[in-house]
Amino acid sequence: MNVDQRRAFAEHGAEPAAPGTEPADPGAEPSRPGDGPSGHRTEPPGQGAGPSERTPEPVASTTGSAGSGPDRPAVSVVVIVYNDAARLPTAVRSVLDQTLHDVEVVVVDDRSTDGSYEVARGLAAAHPGRVRAYQLPENSGGCGAPRNRGITEARGTYLLFLDSDDVLEPNACRNMLEAAEVTGADLVSGLCVRVHVDSRTGKEVKWYPWLYERTRTLESISELPDLLVFDTLSTNKCYRRRFLLDEGLRFPVGIHYEDLLFSAQAYATARRITLIPNRVYDWRVADKAAAKSISNRRDEIANFTHRMEIHRRVDQLLADKGLLELKFAKDVKFLKHDLVLHMRELPFRDAAFREEFAAIARQYLESIDRAAFDEAEPIHAICAYLLQVSDWDNLLPAVDTLANRDKISSPLVERDGRVYWCAEHLDDPFGRHVLDVTDLGHHVKPVDKMFLRNVLTSYESTGGTVRLAGRITNPLGVIPPGARLTGELEFYARRPGVRFQTFRFPVATVWHAGESVAWETSADLTAVRPLGIVDAVWDVRLRLDVDGVRTTTRLTAAEPDLAVGRLPVRPRLTRLVADRIEPVVSSRGHLSFRLVPDKKTNVLVQRGVHGRAGTLAKTSYRKARSLRKKLASGETKIRLYHEVFSRLPVRKGLVVFESHLGRQYSDSPRAIYEEMRRQGLEFQAVWAYAGTPAGFPDDATLVRRWSLPYLRALAQAEFWVDNQSYPLKLAKRPDTTYIQTWHGSALKRMGFDEAEWKLKSREEQAQQQRTLDRFDRFLIRSEHDVRTLARAFRLQERALLRVGYPRNDALVQARQREEADGRRERGPLAAELGIPEDKQILLYAPTFRKRGSGQRRFELPFDVERFAEAFGDRYVLLVRSHYLNHVVLPPSVRGRVIDVTAHHDVTPLLALSDGLITDYSSVMFDYALLDRPLFFFVYDYDAYVHEDRGTYFDLLERAPGPVVRTEDELHAALASLEKQTVKYAPRREQFTAEFGEYDQGTAARSVVDQFFGPWRRG
Repeated sequence: MNVDQRRAFAEHGAEPAAPGTEPADPGAEPSRPGDGPSGHRTEPPGQGAGPSERTPEPVASTTGSAGSGPDRPAVSVVVIVYNDAARLPTAVRSVLDQTLHDVEVVVVDDRSTDGSYEVARGLAAAHPGRVRAYQLPENSGGCGAPRNRGITEARGTYLLFLDSDDVLEPNACRNMLEAAEVTGADLVSGLCVRVHVDSRTGKEVKWYPWLYERTRTLESISELPDLLVFDTLSTNKCYRRRFLLDEGLRFPVGIHYEDLLFSAQAYATARRITLIPNRVYDWRVADKAAAKSISNRRDEIANFTHRMEIHRRVDQLLADKGLLELKFAKDVKFLKHDLVLHMRELPFRDAAFREEFAAIARQYLESIDRAAFDEAEPIHAICAYLLQVSDWDNLLPAVDTLANRDKISSPLVERDGRVYWCAEHLDDPFGRHVLDVTDLGHHVKPVDKMFLRNVLTSYESTGGTVRLAGRITNPLGVIPPGARLTGELEFYARRPGVRFQTFRFPVATVWHAGESVAWETSADLTAVRPLGIVDAVWDVRLRLDVDGVRTTTRLTAAEPDLAVGRLPVRPRLTRLVADRIEPVVSSRGHLSFRLVPDKKTNVLVQRGVHGRAGTLAKTSYRKARSLRKKLASGETKIRLYHEVFSRLPVRKGLVVFESHLGRQYSDSPRAIYEEMRRQGLEFQAVWAYAGTPAGFPDDATLVRRWSLPYLRALAQAEFWVDNQSYPLKLAKRPDTTYIQTWHGSALKRMGFDEAEWKLKSREEQAQQQRTLDRFDRFLIRSEHDVRTLARAFRLQERALLRVGYPRNDALVQARQREEADGRRERGPLAAELGIPEDKQILLYAPTFRKRGSGQRRFELPFDVERFAEAFGDRYVLLVRSHYLNHVVLPPSVRGRVIDVTAHHDVTPLLALSDGLITDYSSVMFDYALLDRPLFFFVYDYDAYVHEDRGTYFDLLERAPGPVVRTEDELHAALASLEKQTVKYAPRREQFTAEFGEYDQGTAARSVVDQFFGPWRRG
């Protein structure tokens, strides 16, 4: 085996990519990636494929203390090799071609049998004084021994390690040496890039790039624990050789994953560490390598045993060095990555393997700080706990979720208003804590939003027919016993580009079986007609209809060797391509089928595929696919809008409406549209939607945002009406009038008043201004808007329309009716939400909160269970998070706290509520029009006001209601709505006069009369 196959001896092998990521199409499962250095397989989290950034320029030529003539080079590069004669010269050449010439190569052969040592000696003879070759007396079976020999034989002041199947970046030695000499670091580490040599697109992935965003020097590894935890490679680093010798640092021999320990020792011992943003090491990954590396041989229990032993040694090292705070970060990573790698394999191993694995893992898990479980993803913590207690019945389904993120593989259970992964272990306080999955929100998801586990229970094949049976998980009884159930099996090619036809077979029988839905059916696979060659793998999914609502599942093959046997198939090309298809289990544990070619014929076919004709055909296909992708791109659509659609005539009477980027049918655009309908105007209405058209009006033409019909409608519209912005790069035609209603008065600084906008380049600011200049009319509800929004957007006075917000007409009119009648009408919404007549209604509507990348969930800043306990007999709390966030409520508050975020329009919710709790949201200006109590819960006031965008006025001084910062203060303020109504009445009146002076309840009619009046019938 070569270095690429043996690297697992050298590294921890933990793939940093989040396990279980399900492709957007549940059937588009990638095959397992191949192994790269040290057995790593996948990309770091958040890193997609793509070319690397331009390598920083090499630093200036080094003339420091390193090196002292031909016997003492500045840098020694130790190249280890085993049975890799073909690639060794390329690795050595990458060293000899360094822009720093004072470099020597020390090749250490681990007793190869393929002539690698002879190649090394030839390189030494060809480059005397620069290349030296050594051979171990016997094969060591790992990377540690040859690297240790290299440390001994090296003469340079500094030392690097290189594997025979990788290369150094041309400026690596120069950049790392300069950094070491300037900073005096014992260790310099640079950016490693995974280069996928089998990729047609030149795929490159940076390895943990956030560690290398800038140059920085650490006096201790404790300043950056992530460096020790994540970057455990030894090959992207430059070591001061005297440091290695003085500290006695060597790689362990005879054990896998030696790099993890060596790197930890180097980090923990170094007096100074410097990180540079330069690319230094190309880790060449062969995805299609025939032989597995050791880290992929997870059916060998010794692999896991060695990993645990290395972890124990590192833990002891950290304890000895007094770096216990690093142990916690390492524990979290172990739960999230290292343990996950092996647990994903457990469903395919026998009982004996599982028990031995659990015994080894249990011993180490007992040493992990329990607080680390809270830092891991819930499913990681659940699996670790269930492994620790050897609950295989619940663990094996949970592992399915490890491999398929968002899959619900357990029926779940509700206890005391909380949702748990399983009913077992709830008497154990720690188990109850770990198994609590309430915050995942599964209990509020409809069945069509669930990815349910569908485990295959039976598989038989006869002739060309396969008979299948399975059970679909029914979490919390989301599929009721009386539901009408139907199903359909689908077979489709895994590669989307060649998915020309999907073959469907009705499921014969589906029935409710308590905690699951059972099904069985048969399918004649002779009806499946693959093309052949290009669509060799076919996936299977089952679509389940529950009372007309569809959810899609994949078939999990949980039992080894359950699905076996070949079936006949007729490819469209010819049976010479293949005449059999066989079941296989995908890397995510799902049932698939693979064409089985005839061996002799396949040789001829492959020659044709890779020959001139095949190459021409593939090139033509890829060009066609690239052209199709280009035609569907945003750039092409923008050109189509400007060069084609904008040359069509403007259509009189065509109005395009949009609210919150198409996410809602709401706000002032809705109010204007409904006023136009109420007045019976003759016009053609187009509403834009993003996502689903549910909730949008039936009497309008609905178009998906960014679709071609959408672009054409915008190009030909006489009016645009929206409250945020149409796509920024679409120019408005002169004959189109853009009525910008906007979506709220400003507390937070906006537009060119924001520091972020001021820092933009002149061209970026000009582009932004061109976007804002599209507004022909901008609705104003007070002179405060003129001083803030109009100024921040640099709008001309002629664009300002002082009529108020059409969305607020309903609020003003509600107050007028209430004052006239002396009573308040709740309307049908309260009954729709199930709110009793004797309960007052509070609405909690906070502003948008940014979270981590891709995270939209909003964590409530107060304990809703405590709120429900304290006020549930008096109030019903409605929670409406910002439309860019979402919230999850526990079942324990059901009926007392209601999530109303899904309601398109907030105005009816404002009108319904007896009081409003907010923070910095612009709804404060709207709700004040009702003259009802407002409460300002500003738990993060200092950070929000002083560290974020800043505000136009001090909310603490001018708030028309109590401002509180703690949960206890909030509870005290909510004790009496009547008291707050009276106490803050003068401030509400002053607030409304200042910020809502033009809101008179007639805004929608004013806009319609001014712009659309001539369209009245007759």
